[in-house]
Amino acid sequence: MTSGISLQPSTPGRVQSGGAVAAAIDLDAALMLRVRDGDPACFAQLLERHRTPVINFLFRMVQNKAIAEELAQEVFLRVYRSRLSYEASAKFTTWLFRIATNLAFNWLRDEKNLKSQDSLQDDTTSGATRKITDGQPSVESVLVNQVKLHEVREAIAKLPAKQRAAILMHKYEEMEYAQIAKVLCCSESAVKSLLFRAYESLRARLAQYA
Repeated sequence: MTSGISLQPSTPGRVQSGGAVAAAIDLDAALMLRVRDGDPACFAQLLERHRTPVINFLFRMVQNKAIAEELAQEVFLRVYRSRLSYEASAKFTTWLFRIATNLAFNWLRDEKNLKSQDSLQDDTTSGATRKITDGQPSVESVLVNQVKLHEVREAIAKLPAKQRAAILMHKYEEMEYAQIAKVLCCSESAVKSLLFRAYESLRARLAQYA
């Protein structure tokens, strides 16, 4: 994919909640409107504000760091290319995560097709290698925590793509039902149903760690 925008890691961010939401919406919309009017510095600010949560979301969707960064690159390229038609009619993050989610769905679909065509090859290695650090806490407690974290990630990765996207936006990005519904282009009741099924599946798979 085109690599005209640098996506170096920065301080982790999340979709804000509570009283800070309105201010964040206004700032994002104002920045994007200025991008539309030809101010590239404002695009750099939007990139700095949102690239980390987008990369994190995509990594949890595709389970591959390099692919997540590549897809995030494409997300922001699409945002920039669409700047002239931007209208501040919805939350900027809704638009942003809709682009990210669609790209993740497309990649997962293509990857599934590729694996079905090449089923004789066992390509099950994970891009998320985890290291056990020396020192405190004890090796035993680190191992237990590593196993739990691995199992949670594996359980989320096994969810159907739409359930996975819904639960990542709800749990990790702290989005409300209405915003998730707009991202996924469905009703709020459909989002609640997706989340119910997803959490039930996770509870069943992770029962031993309860």
